[in-house]
Amino acid sequence: MFAGLSPARRRVVLAFVALVVVAAGVLVAVVVSQSSSAPAAAPVAQERPGPVLLVPGYGGGTGAVQALADQLTAAGRDATVVGLPGNGTGDLNASAEALGQAVDAALARTGEESVDVVGYSAGGLVARLWVADGNADVVRRVVTLGSPHHGTSLADLAGDLAPGQCPLGCQQMASGSALLAGLNRGDETPEGPTWISIWTTQDQTVTPPDSARLDGALNLTVQSVCADAQVGHGDLPRNPLVQQMVLAELGAGDPVELGPDDCAGLSG
Repeated sequence: MFAGLSPARRRVVLAFVALVVVAAGVLVAVVVSQSSSAPAAAPVAQERPGPVLLVPGYGGGTGAVQALADQLTAAGRDATVVGLPGNGTGDLNASAEALGQAVDAALARTGEESVDVVGYSAGGLVARLWVADGNADVVRRVVTLGSPHHGTSLADLAGDLAPGQCPLGCQQMASGSALLAGLNRGDETPEGPTWISIWTTQDQTVTPPDSARLDGALNLTVQSVCADAQVGHGDLPRNPLVQQMVLAELGAGDPVELGPDDCAGLSG
């Protein structure tokens, strides 16, 4: 490509090309250095619980989580149920924005520096989306209840057999969805809050039930605490045992490793 150039002009062009290559290399090195050194959120102080935000499941119905919120209020916690946009079956990212607005309001109202978030079913995915969107430094603890962290075969089936009856929120809970792939790529429990996932082995809505397992979290099945407990998916926020488990996990300090020795005290 340089054949028609004089030797002097060719040397100038080659020197310019070399300069561009070196500059590009420096730019790439700077970008890589900046991205690799970007600090993760610092762990949030665990000793001072702030207000609790409760996120409903798919469909946005607040009755189930309101029962849990009432128990939290009775125990002296500031508890707010988050209203989801539309009918609660739309984009989970929009629900995460609604959670963010509720968090801002709770922090402004209480003067606290961090919140706890409880997400029921799809609400657990909403909580994870909000944390991942640059909010890991203002949430002390995230508790998810029966959340389809790795999808549910019901959403897979609905998408295959009745796609017209599977709105965007339903599609996002399918096991191969882009939303779940993004959430589960790399670290499922980013630094900042502490994470607890509670679910029931008898779940017939989130299937398989262990889709609720969250890598890096304290994972608890209801039956690992009380082996004979009969709790379905829809019972999780209302069940007295589960409510006491949530209260224990939202206490000051680190998450609690609950087990069979705690069954009588929590279910009594």
